Amino acid sequence: MSSESSTSSRSPFLDPRAWGAAPLPWAKAFGVGNGAAAGAPAGWLADGAAGGPLGEYLLDSWQRSVLFLDILRQRGDEQEDITSRPQATVLTFDHEVLVSGRALPRPINYSLSRIVPPVGVEVDPRKRPVVVVDPRAGQGPGIGGFKAESEIGESLRNGHPVYFIGFAAKPEPEQTFLDVVEGQVSFFERIVEMHPDAPRPFAIGNCQAGYQTLMVAMLRPDLFGPCMVAGSPMSYWQGVHGKNPMRYSGGLLGGSWLTALVSDLGKGKFDGTWLILNFDALNPANWLWTKQYEVYSTVDTEGPRYLEFEKWWGDFITLNGTEIQFLVDEMFIGDKLTRNEVRSTDGKVFDLRNIVSPVIVFTSEGDNISPPPQTLGWILDLYKDVDDIRAEGRTIVYCMNQKVGHLAIFVSSKVGAKEDEEMVRLMDLIDCMPPGLYELVIEPATEAELKAEGAEGKTPWHSRFEARSLDDIRAYGRNSVEDDRAFAAVRRLSEINHSLYRTFLQPAVRALATPQFADLLFKANPLRASYTAFADTNPFMKGVAKAADEVRKARKPASESNPFLVAEKAVSEQINTSLDGFREARDQWVEKAFFAIYGSPVLQGMLGLNLDEKVRQLPANSPQKEAFRAHKIEEFRARVAEGGFNAALVRAALYVISAVRSMDESAAKSLNNARKRLTQLSLDEFKGLVREQFYILLLERQAAVDAIAEMVSDPAQRQELVNTVAVIAAADGAYTQAERERVERLAALLSVAVPKPPVLALAAGAEGVRQIAPSSAY
Repeated sequence: MSSESSTSSRSPFLDPRAWGAAPLPWAKAFGVGNGAAAGAPAGWLADGAAGGPLGEYLLDSWQRSVLFLDILRQRGDEQEDITSRPQATVLTFDHEVLVSGRALPRPINYSLSRIVPPVGVEVDPRKRPVVVVDPRAGQGPGIGGFKAESEIGESLRNGHPVYFIGFAAKPEPEQTFLDVVEGQVSFFERIVEMHPDAPRPFAIGNCQAGYQTLMVAMLRPDLFGPCMVAGSPMSYWQGVHGKNPMRYSGGLLGGSWLTALVSDLGKGKFDGTWLILNFDALNPANWLWTKQYEVYSTVDTEGPRYLEFEKWWGDFITLNGTEIQFLVDEMFIGDKLTRNEVRSTDGKVFDLRNIVSPVIVFTSEGDNISPPPQTLGWILDLYKDVDDIRAEGRTIVYCMNQKVGHLAIFVSSKVGAKEDEEMVRLMDLIDCMPPGLYELVIEPATEAELKAEGAEGKTPWHSRFEARSLDDIRAYGRNSVEDDRAFAAVRRLSEINHSLYRTFLQPAVRALATPQFADLLFKANPLRASYTAFADTNPFMKGVAKAADEVRKARKPASESNPFLVAEKAVSEQINTSLDGFREARDQWVEKAFFAIYGSPVLQGMLGLNLDEKVRQLPANSPQKEAFRAHKIEEFRARVAEGGFNAALVRAALYVISAVRSMDESAAKSLNNARKRLTQLSLDEFKGLVREQFYILLLERQAAVDAIAEMVSDPAQRQELVNTVAVIAAADGAYTQAERERVERLAALLSVAVPKPPVLALAAGAEGVRQIAPSSAY
């Protein structure tokens, strides 16, 4: 068949010639005819083209509408397919299941999988395993390995064995949240058993999986290396006025009784789409308009990216009613985790201070779901100052992104190629750092740093660890005493309302909620319906795929300068601005209403809140822990002059590099290299030695430094010690005045020569000395 006859057989709406060859039904209304525009303003016709800019725009917009409808059709089919599978995942990496949670004494719908390295990628079983735990917050698993540039991808590229903890779409019948936490202990036991010669695993928990993973580590700290929590709301009450409106929703809904109602209507199951709707409603402009318009306006190129993301976004799952009720009552409205008010099934308190491994917090100021006050607030809830963190022997590192949103923390390729890459690369160094609070600052590497690393032509990052105080955490936002009292009132009212619901309404609701009604309720959920309405199962969508194929063959996009296309984009911007204005007004009203209701002393008194009662206070240590701490302090003080070369080297290195408030990654790496080259210590022995010598310096700095001369008497070893410490201090290619003064003091104390370049690898400059403010750390 000729191309001409093929074209003539199409619908006139799909034939581009028809838009200029003959007047269309709407042509007279717009004054556009066959190559002429009676009374049309100048410029509507371009170079005499048939139909002019208006015809070009109308053809383009009609074709985009058909193609966009086809994308929605594919999205609906994709959603129906993935949700029909009992255990679907959007992981892009091959994997094999090692342990199924269904085989545990208390079955759970989670499983442990080993990530199969892609062709050409080799992993070393002696390297630290990396375990990625995905959030179960409405969608199915796989977001941690959604793209090549991801937590999983970066770990594989660095040669680490990688494991993934995912879950099925439906929970086990009697499964509880504590079953999930306690059951995952067996997963980490299996990983440690498979890698007896490797350091303990590096665990990464995304969003809800962050505090879930830390709870596992609280139960069995011996199974964990560093733990990273990404975008995890640990202290849910915390926030900033004018921001973070989601924390008010529990109060304005009257507490958690509504959660129980939805679960009862679902016959004991809670539809995860309600959690996703809560997320979408935070940004109505993006939800109702921008996300769709961006696809419609760039329909020729954006389809694959949009469908890739929607495959995960529409992978809806369910939770048991008891699971979501526990989370809402204990973690969100109750905010009990960081108050040590949550207990395991055998009565053990979940205390974050029991985690002996470093905790790494990845957060973002652009995250409106888990803002910095919620992701970092637990530090203020548990420790009175940095010395308290050090006394517990804990290392806490946080990394702050300035702008990415909540989902970008797990999904963005840019995050995967920067923060994820650095945290995977530095996990072993973080594990050996002295106790304290640090901020991981990631910057592009300089040319000098690239040259020093032998990485010319690449664009790696360079990181440093800045010592921080609790005031630095408070600067991101912290509730006032009055704010905390308002949230405490919500908790008390929620308990009352939930009790009233269970007593008077729950029996009737459960009796009326038949399986058929529960199924109808799930299908009628507005978010799920927005997918299924456009799937091929809808008979009205039957001809869309064929029409879209014809449009692609006849596609004629309008030029970017088309005035009607420019006007369309302007209208879109106006719609977006209007919806943003609505959101801002709504959020302001929600916040004012919340504090007007729950900040009322009258309501607080009626709810039984004592006006003199401290709503939030640091959890007390047990007498046994206090006695142990006092004993360790005396023990460290008694060992000031004990130890040989190994202890002296670590003590001297910590003394010199603490001269500034920053530990460069090169210094940390050089210290670890010295450990491998000179001290012949295992990783665990070295970590213990770092903590021990750190405490001795912290308690008795002057005496501890003077005692180095007693610990090393051989002149050759003394010179080797000073040389090594100087190299560690200048490992980043720079050598501060404070560091040089401390090296000189050590050399004088040990009666050896002060190291000179090139030993020190000094930075560029007249004397190779950079000026950095000294630290008073110890």
